[in-house]
Amino acid sequence: MTLNSILFTAKKPDISYECIVIKKSMSVGIYFATTTGKTEDVAERLHGLLGGTDTPKDMSDVDDLKEFQDHDGIICGIPTWNTGADSERSGTAWDTLLDEISELDLSGRKVAIFGLGDSSTYTENYCDAMEELHRFFKTAGASMVGYVSASEYTFDESKSVDNGSFCGLPLDEDSESDLTDARLVKWADQLKNEIPGLA
Repeated sequence: MTLNSILFTAKKPDISYECIVIKKSMSVGIYFATTTGKTEDVAERLHGLLGGTDTPKDMSDVDDLKEFQDHDGIICGIPTWNTGADSERSGTAWDTLLDEISELDLSGRKVAIFGLGDSSTYTENYCDAMEELHRFFKTAGASMVGYVSASEYTFDESKSVDNGSFCGLPLDEDSESDLTDARLVKWADQLKNEIPGLA
């Protein structure tokens, strides 16, 4: 008796896999400290030029600086009131938070700074406070962006200038307020190329 071998071919069912990619939206916060309200006003105006940023927040309302670590990008506004001082130059809430900022881990975050000063009355210390804030954020590991050429400004000296550039955007709402809007528009366009998530 001959046994016939029968070959059965089992067909594997077609299985399709769907891959769902959830893209995390980039978070960019705007923070400021102010004594006269001018820095807050500029922060609001900048907010209107930058899609993708959170509502500007006063540093006096920040309970825990670790919220900086929740952002991919941070934009900070600081005035200069303690003219000529070596430290605590802003005369605002920023001054008491500098050491704490330097102890954070902000690696991977992009940080930009804008400052308010008077290039006419205090021409030898124009927007000095920007440098101080810049230095402490850099110590925390942040990637600093938003530098502006000093050649576009009239002043004598500033601690915030290094190699021909300001470490942020200097603004003069006292003597050059007519230039602020154009400077903000130009800087906003620059930041859109330097901080992911801005539109």
